Amino acid sequence: MWLQFLCALPVQLWSGARFYEGAYKALRAGAANMDVLVALGTTAAFVFSLAVWLVPIAQQHVYFEAGAMVITLVLLGKLLEGRAKLRTASAIRDLLRLQPATLWRERAGRLEEVPVANVHAGEVFVVRAGDTVGVDGRVLDGESAVDEAMLTGESEPVLKRPGDLVRAGTVNAHAPLRCEATAVGQATLLAGIVRQVAAAQGSKAPVQRLVDRVAAWFVPVVLAIAIVTFGASWLLLGDWAVALLRATAVLVIACPCALGLATPTALMVGVGRGAREGILIKNAEALERAERIDAMVVDKTGTLTVGEPRVVGTLPRPGLDEAALIRIAASLEHAAAHPLGKAILGHARALAVEPFAVADARVHPGRGISAERDGRVLRLGSPAFLRESGVRLDPQTLAAVHQEARTVVGIAEGDALEGWILLADELRPGAAAAVAELRAAGIAVTMLTGDHAATAAVVAGAAGIDDWRAGQLPQDKRAAIAELQQRGRVVGMAGDGVNDAPALAQADVSFAMGAGSGSALSAADVTLLRNDLAAVAAAIDLSRATLRKIRQNLFFAFVYNVLGIPLAALGLLSPVVAGAAMAASSVSVVGNALLLRRWRPQAGGSEPNAEAAASAVRFEKESL
Repeated sequence: MWLQFLCALPVQLWSGARFYEGAYKALRAGAANMDVLVALGTTAAFVFSLAVWLVPIAQQHVYFEAGAMVITLVLLGKLLEGRAKLRTASAIRDLLRLQPATLWRERAGRLEEVPVANVHAGEVFVVRAGDTVGVDGRVLDGESAVDEAMLTGESEPVLKRPGDLVRAGTVNAHAPLRCEATAVGQATLLAGIVRQVAAAQGSKAPVQRLVDRVAAWFVPVVLAIAIVTFGASWLLLGDWAVALLRATAVLVIACPCALGLATPTALMVGVGRGAREGILIKNAEALERAERIDAMVVDKTGTLTVGEPRVVGTLPRPGLDEAALIRIAASLEHAAAHPLGKAILGHARALAVEPFAVADARVHPGRGISAERDGRVLRLGSPAFLRESGVRLDPQTLAAVHQEARTVVGIAEGDALEGWILLADELRPGAAAAVAELRAAGIAVTMLTGDHAATAAVVAGAAGIDDWRAGQLPQDKRAAIAELQQRGRVVGMAGDGVNDAPALAQADVSFAMGAGSGSALSAADVTLLRNDLAAVAAAIDLSRATLRKIRQNLFFAFVYNVLGIPLAALGLLSPVVAGAAMAASSVSVVGNALLLRRWRPQAGGSEPNAEAAASAVRFEKESL
């Protein structure tokens, strides 16, 4: 017995010290947690064995090994849980590894390799072929394909030309790029992603708050059951030692370790898995709400369509050719910024048309542009703008081009119409498939757009959307979402995060398409790094998969306790077996959560390969 005592003593007092400390803090705060159960159960076994040895109590066994084994098994379970939690944080570690330690900075025409931390916004740096981009920047010279899969999950490299943005953590595939730093350090998109993923993994879902309330009542109830078990066993069996062992087994099997792990482990894995697919979830509450979405509202421009209109045709007046019409339009667009100016100026370059100088150029927001040349007023803008300005329009021609789903821009000199420019925005590849996927998941899809009805009808038809509304102002979109919510629908909204801000704020879950701006990262519930509606369907599917794992985990946790406590009270489980079962419940919950790492978007998508990012940097434990 003395040998057992000497072996058990350090386990009880040194290895088990953390349970005594945790129990003391919990009781001092007026609460009871799993540490209270472990401390009470193992102390009861240890003190009982000490009494049997020292008194001695005849014909009684000692249970020094029972308390030691319980503490060992609980600590072993915690070790396995800790290792599993580190695995669930792999998304953050992979993201941290993406940023290289150094980059090539250009100063006075010479290149020097410097730490990324020493680079400031506005400085020029060079990304060689095969190198990882160190900071966010804008391409000044060069043309190359950049692999952005690490951030967006998009498998195809993206062509970068002068004026395009490059992001920290992406890999330059082919040719050198000379860039100007636009964001460094914590201001980069990569740093923002790391912060958001870490915050989301540490947040609590509403279901977890329910679990916390259950756990707060669970421990006192278990203590009461243990006391009743002790009293009833002693009265019925007349053996206080057996009664004490049964009460100890109840305390040990009831440790709610698995209950406490059920939700956070699944959330950590789910949020991390989403980050690797370019789906950034702001918090656990948004993840849980996304599971219940049954109505999805989408914007047209930039969400269903590419968002970059192009000139698809012209209708100049008789006697005027296309080049002359485009020259007038390009001259007005060159003098003043206009949303459609990029498409018109690009078409002018393709026709080798040089704009002429104009005077007194004015932008009429949401309507068009006016300027003067040789005493004559030139106008470019919507049919409504031209009509208000006294320009004579042919209703039949205007109706015909509207029926072809074109955005119509008119050009006039004085009160005479010079012609029409027809622009169109292409439907995004995969938009129709994404809409079909949402509908298959039981989600009704509605398109809201500020465009005219003819264009909206064609785009909605091509995307497979039956419910659509045209001519919607920002406040109209918000009102439409509020109307759906009043009908009891849980509404998601997918938009660009800027023009659709009121609607995004009104929706139960907002999805910002294309990320890229700090405002989108901070405002949206879910930020999608890919401009792809399929990512919305993937985010909802991930939400449902994560909530399924949480419910499965809660089931496992409660089953162990519901089945184990009666068995322990009846004397069918020894304290050692109870400790092993309790540890097994925790490991099974964590293992089930880790299965979520196998989740893949239904519509496909590639998993970014963190090893492909060159020059991986070391990170400290505090980074987690």
